[in-house]
Amino acid sequence: MVVKNESWYNSITERIIKAAIDVHKELGPGLMESVYEVCLKKQLADEGLFVKTQVLLPVIFKGVQLNKDFVLDMLVEEEIILELKSLEVILPVHEAQLVTYLKLSGKKLGLLINFNVVLLKDGIRRRINGNLNSV
Repeated sequence: MVVKNESWYNSITERIIKAAIDVHKELGPGLMESVYEVCLKKQLADEGLFVKTQVLLPVIFKGVQLNKDFVLDMLVEEEIILELKSLEVILPVHEAQLVTYLKLSGKKLGLLINFNVVLLKDGIRRRINGNLNSV
């Protein structure tokens, strides 16, 4: 059984960022988010990572699951949420969206990746929900 601690999360995050950079180098900025999503999914799968796309996260209000879902762009290794964008500017609301997804899903780590930048490293935001070393 794999221990999912800070070291594990950092290792997977590095692989995700490397894959995203590879996609960005190949495609460049300016395309639709959906194009980056399918290409990143393939790249991550080629790297041996388990990836789901368009993962439904139910809306629960006052303890009741409603007939509405949030949609996570990607979930890597069942643990890391990727929220993909292709925007001129990342706004606080985009980061808040990722933080909300982390809280509602109980996941500990998420990456907001904006592909519409010259250097991809300038388009990546990492958010943590709690402690990466706790169970």
